[in-house]
Amino acid sequence: MNKNVIVRQIQVKDVMTKSNAPIGGYCVNPYVGCTHGCKYCYASFMKRFTGHTEEWGTFLDVKNWQPIKNLDKFKGEHIIIGTVTDGYLPEEAKYKNTRKILEQLVGVDAELLICTKSDLVIRDLDLLKKFDKVTVSWSINTLDEGFRSDMDDSVSIERKLKAMKEVYDAGIRTVCFISPVFPGITDFKKIFELAKDQCDLIWLENLNLRGGFKGKIMDYIKEKHPDLYPLYENIYNKKDRSYFEELEKEAEQLAKDNDCPFVDNETPYGRAKKSHPVIVDYFYHEEVRGSNNTGKRNRKQIGIHERTTAA
Repeated sequence: MNKNVIVRQIQVKDVMTKSNAPIGGYCVNPYVGCTHGCKYCYASFMKRFTGHTEEWGTFLDVKNWQPIKNLDKFKGEHIIIGTVTDGYLPEEAKYKNTRKILEQLVGVDAELLICTKSDLVIRDLDLLKKFDKVTVSWSINTLDEGFRSDMDDSVSIERKLKAMKEVYDAGIRTVCFISPVFPGITDFKKIFELAKDQCDLIWLENLNLRGGFKGKIMDYIKEKHPDLYPLYENIYNKKDRSYFEELEKEAEQLAKDNDCPFVDNETPYGRAKKSHPVIVDYFYHEEVRGSNNTGKRNRKQIGIHERTTAA
C-alpha cells in the first residue's frame, strides 16, 4: 500500500448510481479515487467534481452508505463495480467496502460485472459463487513489467493472470480486457495466447487520449519510444484511425484462426467454449453506446468510416 496516500472517510447518500456505460444499468464505486494511479486513466476527470487538488492516485475517499435495500429495483439490470475506481485496491484489504457491497447484493436478480487490476478479488470467491450471473474482468495491456510499472501501481501481470485462472477454474465467467491498447506497444495476440484458456471473453479497447493526461502520455512516448512518436502524432493529433482499423482486421482474423466468435461489443451473458473466448471489438466504444448489448456496433453514432473521412 502506498504510504503517501491521503485517506479519508466520507458519507454518501447512495452507493448505487445509474450508469451511462455502453451496457447501461447501475455502477458501484466503493471509493473516490484510485491508488493504482494509471497514467492514462479517464477517471481522473473525477477531480473536477470532488474538489480534490491532489495528484490522481495519491488520495482515496472511503465511502460509507446506508445498506442497499429493495433489490427488486435492480432486477434484470447490469451492475458494474469499479467504473471510476477499482473495488480491489490494496486499501480494500483493510476497509472491505467491496465485500460489503457483495454481501448486500446477494440474491439480486441482476448481472454483476467487476472490473479490476488486482488479485484481491480471490478473497471474495465465496460470495461471488452466490451470484447466478457474475463476471470478473482484468485489464491487461502488456506483458512487459517495465512498461506496466511505468503506467500504474497495480499488481504484476503474472498475479493478474494467476487470479484470472483461479476465478475461471472456480466456475465464474472471466474477461481479459486488453485495454488500453497502446499503438506499437500492446501485443494483443500474445496476451490472447496466455489468456485464452482461462477466460470467456477478450475485450479490445483502444487508447483514448484526452484531458490532462494526453500530454503526459505523448511526452512519455517521445522519451521512451521515440520511434513510435510519429504514429502517435498521426493517431492522436491528426485523428488518423487507420492503425486501429487494421487492428480490427487482425483481431477478426485471430478469431477465425482460433474458432472464436468475433463481435462488435458485449453479448448477452453466457460462457464460452474453453480455449475459444469471444473476442469483443470494443475499439472506439462510443459507437457501442445505445446498442443494447446486442453484439453489434451502433453505426448510427459517428461511424468509423465517417470519422476517417472527416479527419
